Amino acid sequence: MFARLLYSLLWHLILPLVGLRLLWRARRQPEYLQHVGERFGAAPSFGGEPVIWLHAVSVGETRATQPLVKAILARYPAHRILLTHMTPTGRATAQELYGRESRVSSCYLPYDLPWAVRRFLRRVRPNLGIVMETEVWPNLLVAAKQQGIPMVLANARLSERSARGYLRLGGLAQATFAAFSAVLAQTADHAKRLEACGAKAPQVLGNVKFDVTVDPAKLALGKEFRAMVGTRPVILAASTREGEEGPLLSAFGQHAPADALLVLVPRHPQRFDEVAALITMQGFTMARRSEGLNMLPQTQVWLGDSMGEMHAYCQMADVAVIGGCWLPLGGQSLIEACAIGIPVILGPHTFNFADAAEQAIAEGAAVRCQDLKEAMIAAWGILADAKRRKAMGEAGRAFAQASQGATERTMGVLAEFLH
Repeated sequence: MFARLLYSLLWHLILPLVGLRLLWRARRQPEYLQHVGERFGAAPSFGGEPVIWLHAVSVGETRATQPLVKAILARYPAHRILLTHMTPTGRATAQELYGRESRVSSCYLPYDLPWAVRRFLRRVRPNLGIVMETEVWPNLLVAAKQQGIPMVLANARLSERSARGYLRLGGLAQATFAAFSAVLAQTADHAKRLEACGAKAPQVLGNVKFDVTVDPAKLALGKEFRAMVGTRPVILAASTREGEEGPLLSAFGQHAPADALLVLVPRHPQRFDEVAALITMQGFTMARRSEGLNMLPQTQVWLGDSMGEMHAYCQMADVAVIGGCWLPLGGQSLIEACAIGIPVILGPHTFNFADAAEQAIAEGAAVRCQDLKEAMIAAWGILADAKRRKAMGEAGRAFAQASQGATERTMGVLAEFLH
């Protein structure tokens, strides 16, 4: 109790800095200055309708909600769904995925101030709260418990690094994780770390991201992309992060086939212009997806500056280099590429998807390289070996299909709280 009081006091002390951070981030994304009231609990009110609330902090977690949202809408037709986020890109992703669904709404999750989270919960009055992956807020969970709202940590993952951080918080972390009514972990290793941090009897149900269905329209779009490129070999750099694009472009220029096309898709949309400038500065001929299907035979880099088209980019590619794992950032998801059936190249830092990465490598769907120079050499080797490329793609599809089913298992647990 005393630790949480200190935690709440700290939140109030840093509140001016939080406002400055919003202003700072708004330099790149003006959307950070929109809906500010929601960050202090001004959530929508649903007039007594039953509500299931899902929290998905940003883009990856929001996309991971797709199988759950689809299942909830089908099985609980009287319920509305509220999705909450912390970033404008997460909110934009929800609009892209669910904008036409009248029963799904979005807003920002309030900062973890006791009065703000109480205000949020009083306005929304959810029958159930579901937190995706790892987004743990002490005051929010205490307020939910006080108001009798069951909370489920779904598709839960906790890296060794994050677990060490939570363990340093001692009793505050233990009480926070213990406040969840159920914890549904992706793997046994995640479950062990969650239990060490205070979670009560976590269950291992798998990763719902494997249950995300591929939109046929995106596959058709990917075939359009491929037709524009023709027979040129295509290397996809998927969800790259700041600091990775420079070495990636250098390695591509030095080691890729002369006729190869690099499809470069940055993880964060606010960096599209920055990456475009970097491509030009390094002397590559470039086209941008936002300008249409305007690829020229001499184009060396196609900048994927669009949202929600990763499956289309995977569909057009011959091999995928996954971003986020070439610096100690934890890696981005390899699931989309595996599901489409293209070979995957991973870097040394995949702690956010450690189990999926190791299993994909063991199944022959992916290879690991230590740097981007080695990755481009490996990509060229895969491009030059059609038999190996086909085998890796088939292994990826088999791996993705064998890993499905977590959504159905998760819905079985949620049903216990939604009688």
